Order: sequence, then structure tokens, then C-alpha cells
Amino acid sequence: MILFNGRIHTVDPQNPSATAVAVRDGKFIAVGDDATVLNQYRSETTQVIDLKGKRTIPGLIDSHIHLIRGGLNYNLELRWDGVPSLADALRMLKDQVAVTPSPQWVRVVGGWTEHQFAEKRMPTLDEINAIAPDTPVFIMHLYDRALLNRAAIRAVGFTRDTPAPPGGHIEKDARGEPTGLILASPNALILYSTLAKGPKLPYEQQVNSTRHFMTELNRFGITSVIDAGGGFQNYPDDYEVINELHEKEQLTVRIAYNLFTQRPKQELEDFRHWTQSVKLYQGSDMYRHNGAGEMLVFSAADFEDFVQPRPELPDVMEEELDRVVRLLVAQRWPFRLHATYNESISRFLDVFEKVNRDIPFDGLPWMFDHAETIDERNIDRVKALGGGIAIQSRMAFQGEYFTDRYGAATAAHTPPVKRMLQAGVQVGAGTDATRVSSYNPWVALYWLSAGRTVGGLQLYGDEQRLSRETALELYTRGSAWFSNEQQKKGAIKAGQLADLAVLDADYFSVEEDGVKSIESVLTMVGGKIVYAKDEFAGYAPPPIPILPDWSPVSRNGGYYAAARPGRQRPAERSNFGGDAAAISAAVHCCSGSCNVHGHDHDRARRSAVPVNNYSAFWGVLGCSCFAF
Repeated sequence: MILFNGRIHTVDPQNPSATAVAVRDGKFIAVGDDATVLNQYRSETTQVIDLKGKRTIPGLIDSHIHLIRGGLNYNLELRWDGVPSLADALRMLKDQVAVTPSPQWVRVVGGWTEHQFAEKRMPTLDEINAIAPDTPVFIMHLYDRALLNRAAIRAVGFTRDTPAPPGGHIEKDARGEPTGLILASPNALILYSTLAKGPKLPYEQQVNSTRHFMTELNRFGITSVIDAGGGFQNYPDDYEVINELHEKEQLTVRIAYNLFTQRPKQELEDFRHWTQSVKLYQGSDMYRHNGAGEMLVFSAADFEDFVQPRPELPDVMEEELDRVVRLLVAQRWPFRLHATYNESISRFLDVFEKVNRDIPFDGLPWMFDHAETIDERNIDRVKALGGGIAIQSRMAFQGEYFTDRYGAATAAHTPPVKRMLQAGVQVGAGTDATRVSSYNPWVALYWLSAGRTVGGLQLYGDEQRLSRETALELYTRGSAWFSNEQQKKGAIKAGQLADLAVLDADYFSVEEDGVKSIESVLTMVGGKIVYAKDEFAGYAPPPIPILPDWSPVSRNGGYYAAARPGRQRPAERSNFGGDAAAISAAVHCCSGSCNVHGHDHDRARRSAVPVNNYSAFWGVLGCSCFAF
């Protein structure tokens, strides 16, 4: 295959730009100008694709995401990722309640924040109960709280006598009855354990769900991830779906997976068993083992709920962590550790340095995840031990809460990415999706380069913001280090795996807010086109039916499609039975750019006024933007 007439940003310092690539046997064999590549590599059997001048980049690599868990549940979840107003979100909820059969729940599980909404607030329990008097509804906001309607309270069995687990809180009214609000204070166990009471998809539909989630990631140009395990994600049982898809060659995202301990106080036993039964890096370039973490011992979990004060880790942490890390270093297993706060990181590094004195790390890959408040001294300690730091876009979703608690001056270098890079530490980028933030990598790239949250708060000044080139490098070549694959992928370079994304807008020249709206129009993994649309739709693989047919994905897709000419919501339908975008264009003459009042109608659409209720006062007028 040859792809030509592109604007290719290679992330290869030796050959930073090109217009054409040649691909054979899943790898790039040539990267250069059109004439050279076409003349030297085109034959009668070569498939030739005109990139039409589109910006093309290496496939994006999320160095910390929860794809396996997210895939098992994707078709069950109503996504509010990117939804611009609470009014839109509640309309989506109402539509989904109407088609969800008993005993299934409607669940909104992470990827959104109240600050993204025009109304700057969360839904109320009264609003949720009015929309869904009989269907259980579970709505989780980041890792700080969940809202359950009365039907969900009954479904999970909460009563006035139900105790909250340690680190959690069940709000009760004056009569002692649960209201439906549960809080992580600060431990997220109460959120996980309550969500786990809901119905699951049958195995065949979990397979379908995982395929759709991978396609959703391909939509944004993601071609590789590192799966960081997760709570209630048990090995090997919950890996059967991914194993089957790998065996059937149906994976469209490369997955390197870390093993996450599941049993408090039995962590050493877990890792002793796994290091004896699982071969490091076993698998293939599409699906491979990657070591231990992100949870090594439960006593080291410093949850990142910035609504709550920083948690104090127990005194037993050092002893428990020491035992596990000694085992992993002795077995030469790479490891990663969830580490939010500098105070925790200092204690973790004390353990690592002690182990290193007895059993040298000696080049063993290891890394911290998150590291929002790490200081300069600890960055240098990470560098001295040969570690890396995987950062995620959590501050894009929680920056307002962090600023309220710790102040704007502290938030302005949280996390201190530039200092990490200046120290020579390996840095990779990612999201920590699907619960604490959205899986959309362009939101993360916007946060890194623009320095703002999804709610618009300016966190970072020019001295802390990254250039778009550097941010992209962290999401490609930088992230490849975290699965020890930096020689295989992360750049468009001869000899590397042929993973790339063709973008619908030029990442390097689009206006700042436009970065978070970028999508891929053609995504390739190992020389195989796994996703294509718009002018490249003819190259798209056959569509996969969505199971079950009432799935929120069949009605709303995943991440909310930004308002851009020619772009529509994936499967959005209005109560008129037609395509909502088409009806909006017909009813509201200023659905896009307003020809009547000279401004973008998006301002009206994002407001709390029900402009999309076409039979009510505002909508029936045909143009509601006069009110703004």
C-alpha cells in the first residue's frame, strides 16, 4: 500500500516530515516525498490512497487507559463525554430510559464533569427521579460521587440500615432513608462496589461491546493502549473477551496489559503466582503482557478525589509495598504504581531506593502514574532510578476542584510536565479513561497545549504549556516507552509498525479550541485500515451491528460529536423520528453559522434554554439566538 499527497508529521527527528509512505507486511518500508515513494514502490498490485493533503500523524498511544474493563461495559453506558449542556445530557437520559428494558439500568459512568456544561452544575436527584421513576439510573461523576434514583436504590438494596464501606458515605435524609447520593470520602470503593451490583452483558454482547469501544478509540486516531488493569477487573476471567478477539484477529487497537492486584492483604500472593505463571511480554504486537500495576498494594492507593483532602496512607504501606517490589525486581518484571500526591511519592521512592540498594533496578522499566503534585526533588529521584512518569488528563476534568482546594498558584504546575522533561525523565501521555476522564485523546492534547480545563479554566501559563509538537510526541513516541516498544512504534519511520491516523483538521494550525474537536478520517493499524469516514468512507471496514439493540451506543454513539459542518451525532434521533441534525437545520435556520443575527448559533444551543424542543415556545420560533 502507498499513501501519498499528505502532510505527514512523522515524530522522527531524522525525517520530521513527508508526503508519502509505503507499507508492506504491516510495517512502513519507505517514508518520503510522493515522487520517490510512488516511483520506487508502486506496482500493479499496490493499493494507492490519495490523502488529499490531510494532516497525517503516527497512531496515538494512550499510555494509561482501562480499555478491557471499558470494553466489557461500553454498550451498556450512556456517555456524557463532551456533551455541552446539562439540558442535552438530561434529554439523552430521558430518551435512553424510554427504551431500556427491565431489569437493566441506565448508567452514566465517568468521562464528564459538571464544569463542561453550560449550566455549570450536576443534575439533581429530583431531576433524575422525574425522568426515571421506575428504571434504575446510576450516574457517576469522576471518582467523587454517584447519583442513584429511587429505583436504583431499591435495585442495590440500600436501606436506612445499610452501612457505608470505609472511606465512603451514603447520604441519608432526616428520616434516615438513603437519598441516592453516595460519596467517595475519599475511597472510590463505594462507587465501584455499588456499580458492580448492576446487570452485566452476556458474553457474546461483551465481545460486541469491546469491538465497538475499540472502533470508538480508532475514531480519534488511537492505535495502541496500555491497559492499567482496574478494580473489579479479574485476571484471567475478565480477559477472555480480549483473548478471543486476539485469536480471531479482530483487535483494532494494540493492547499491552498490566496485572492489577485484586485481593487486599494478599497482593504478594497474587504477584508471586503471576510471575510464575505469566511470561513477561508474552503475546504479540497486537496483545501482550506488560508487567505489574497500576495497583501493587491496596495500602498505597492515594485516590485523586480533589473534592476531598489528600488521603493519609497507613503506616503498614512501606512494609507491604517493599515485599511486592522486591519480588518484581527479582523477577525482572516492569511495574507501575498509581501515585497522585508528592507526599505519597516520597514514601514510595523511599521503598524503591531501599530495594534498589539490595536488588539493583539496573535498567528495569518502572513508572509512576499520574504524579500531579510531584516536586523537583522527587522528579530527580525518579530519573536516578531510571523510572518514567505517565501523565493523564485528569486535571482537565478536575482542575476547578484542585484550584479551589490548593490554589491557582499550585494548580499552575500540576502536574509539572515541563520539569519532568527538563530532568530527562521518560514521559508518556494518556487519559485514565473511562471513568475519571474521557478517552478522547484530543481533549488531553488540548489540555497539554492550551493549558485549560474542559470547563475553560486557564490552569497553565506559557511557561508550563507544551507546544503542540511536544504534546503529540508524548502521545506517540513518548508513550511507546511505557510498553518497552519505542523501537517498534510511535513514529512514521521505515521499519516501524504501520500505525497512523489521517485527521479531519490540521492539528498544528487549527485554532486552539478546535484541537479538542479533531477526529480521524482514516486510522490504520499494522497496514490495515480499521476506521474510515467522510471522503475515505469507501475504505471503511464493514459495520458491526450494535448489541443489544437498546444500547445507548445505537442512539448516541460515544463521545459527543462537535458541531462542525458536515458532522452529525453518530445515531442521534429526535422525537420526530428523523435525524436531529437535519431537523435542526430545517427548523432553526441558524443551526450552524447564523445568517440572521451574525453569530454562531452554538451559543444558544449550549444554553439552558430548550431551543431544541421544536414544539415549544423557543424552538418553534425558528431562531432562538435573538435571546442571547
